[in-house]
Amino acid sequence: MAEAFARSLGLKAFSAGTLPPASVNPLVIQVMKEKGIDLSTNKPKLLTTEMINQASTVVTMGCSVEEACPRPMLAKMQKKLVEWDLEDPKGKPIEEVRKVRDEIERRVGELAPRVR
Repeated sequence: MAEAFARSLGLKAFSAGTLPPASVNPLVIQVMKEKGIDLSTNKPKLLTTEMINQASTVVTMGCSVEEACPRPMLAKMQKKLVEWDLEDPKGKPIEEVRKVRDEIERRVGELAPRVR
């Protein structure tokens, strides 16, 4: 969701995770369509050290937890890390997924002027 909102604002953005699922959550696809963004062809990607090296800012929703993110990767992120501490929409009812979506949209909007 964050990647899509960032791209809609003209930013270069990539989304990846330390334990990506096989496919995008169907409810996420549905709530993003409500905002006019189609994620139906998106595929979750594995976060790599190369991605972190190329990024000027790394936004996480929980990767700063050492169990989820390897120590060397955490060390590379520290200087550019922004922790949003948002709930994973997985397993949540659609109303909660919408709340997560709206919060991500708000935070991307706030972050955008600082990373341009």
